[in-house]
Amino acid sequence: MDRRAAVKNMAFLMGGALSATTIGVFLEGCNSPSTKTDGSLFTDDQQLLITEVADIIIPTTSSPGAKAAGVGPFIAMMVKDCYPDDAQKAFVKGLEDLEKQSKEEFKKSFIEISVEQRQQLLGKLREATIAATTAEKETLDKQKEAELEKQKTNAEKAKSQTENAGVISILPKDKPKTEPHFFAIVRDLTLLGYFTSEIGCTKAYQYIQVPGRYDGCADLKPGQRVWAS
Repeated sequence: MDRRAAVKNMAFLMGGALSATTIGVFLEGCNSPSTKTDGSLFTDDQQLLITEVADIIIPTTSSPGAKAAGVGPFIAMMVKDCYPDDAQKAFVKGLEDLEKQSKEEFKKSFIEISVEQRQQLLGKLREATIAATTAEKETLDKQKEAELEKQKTNAEKAKSQTENAGVISILPKDKPKTEPHFFAIVRDLTLLGYFTSEIGCTKAYQYIQVPGRYDGCADLKPGQRVWAS
């Protein structure tokens, strides 16, 4: 399975939860120069903040949460070593903004407030991210429609912008780039780190160490966990 197919399969297994930024990072990883940053990208306090945010996204319930699975260090490593500069800056700014908002609303650092207060802040951040990505998608859709209309009214120009003469592309030469969003990145990497960890595979998923035969379609009983193997 090539890298592109693997990423699509990973997104499918996670219920299509991965954002465009995260999928783009994996799809372009084989062709892009290294984005690894010298030194530490995060302060010690920010490392701790990442861990606490991940544990709010996947808390301990009937199975251990993100903190127990070591997701915090995984997120920090992935952002530092795998994400492009603009996403790294957006992530660091997101951490700073979250800490600032916590102090403004609750007069305490994020790591000092209660679980309910943390959930409240992340809930607001989630809603803001959804609104921003929805508006962004609407803008990109309008740009695509405008480009299509432009190409339809100028057949010769359309031919020069496509590899096959006579084929009209619905996209401009330079594909519009979506902006990275802190919450989308931390959510994606929390899911990825947790469900590829030992705890995620063996405690959150239904796991058989030696599965034996492969069943392409296995029915699940009510309340049964998804199979990890």
